Amino acid sequence: MPTDASDPQMMIETHNLTKRFPCSIAGARQVSMPAGSSVIHADPLQGMSEASPAAPAEWAKNLSEAKNLSWLTAVDGVTLEVPTGQILALLGPNGAGKTTTVRMLAAILRPSDGWARIAGLDTVRQARQVRQAVGLLTEFPGLYLRMRADEYLAFFGQLQGLAQDQIRRRIEVLMERFGLIGQRRQRLAEYSKGMRQKLALIRAMLHDPPLLLLDEPTSAMDPHSARLVHDAILNLRDERRTILLCTHNLSEAELLADRIAIIRLGQIIALDTPQRLKSALLGPPLLELRLAHSLDGAVREGLSAQHDIQIEAWGDTWFRYRTPSPATTNPALVARLAGMGAQVVTLSELPRSLEEVYLRIVGDSHGH
Repeated sequence: MPTDASDPQMMIETHNLTKRFPCSIAGARQVSMPAGSSVIHADPLQGMSEASPAAPAEWAKNLSEAKNLSWLTAVDGVTLEVPTGQILALLGPNGAGKTTTVRMLAAILRPSDGWARIAGLDTVRQARQVRQAVGLLTEFPGLYLRMRADEYLAFFGQLQGLAQDQIRRRIEVLMERFGLIGQRRQRLAEYSKGMRQKLALIRAMLHDPPLLLLDEPTSAMDPHSARLVHDAILNLRDERRTILLCTHNLSEAELLADRIAIIRLGQIIALDTPQRLKSALLGPPLLELRLAHSLDGAVREGLSAQHDIQIEAWGDTWFRYRTPSPATTNPALVARLAGMGAQVVTLSELPRSLEEVYLRIVGDSHGH
């Protein structure tokens, strides 16, 4: 159980958050036992009705099967803290535990072990308040395709307890923001996949929650629509909203996230800012210096003699190198080249993608 003390600056807090599922064809179920006892029965096809008492031999057989029940640990001891106003990208391969983690944070699934708090609210003991504080966009949002868009949103606004005038204002503002105001009276069956995804995001934002849990928010969107969503997410952060973003789009994660968490087999195996992850896993940055003329032998010899840089590649008018202390090495290098008569045109850091970091971490965790 969590303690009563919570950090008011933390929107998401979890400790040892764990979820296990029974590994059986149709899940676990309860069967009746003598003296009011119950047992988890692993084989639903051979289970007995709860209303009928089980003979001792039968419930003993069920008990034996229950003891041999296998469990899948979908989320395994996740401990996280996400401050208010921060965007955290949760990355991982399919089946890593991302969706299960999100469902526990949204108070849809109850943890098997550990606990989670949202805005100081316990997701088990205060599940109703948690659901009001969270805007949830699932990867496959269920939409009522026969309804008109504004009616659909008004229905969910009523479920959230919003007043009618507030519902109308929020629908107008959000549909205008996402370019759907002209299609507000269309039935959802007439919407494209991208339009449906935007409407599902509007539904998640309708009650103006302090936390958004977004699973693949730009799935099926064209570049313009994706840009609208990216801008909206960044604006929400500026308004001190907190966002947990699950995505397979690593460029999107790098663009939007303050921190990156990588989950595999239910465990967080990396958590830091994109820049720190790159430095830790890819080494010092790769720098490129270009000259206005060809590199002569004296310049090459002088560069090779420097112990604080590691030359990675040469060209006719350029070279690439690494250094553990670019803040002091780069100015000294430029000054030295100028003293040798070399004319420096540019000195820049070559970009390194989050994809390189992700593949390095996930590949290493596979034992490669």
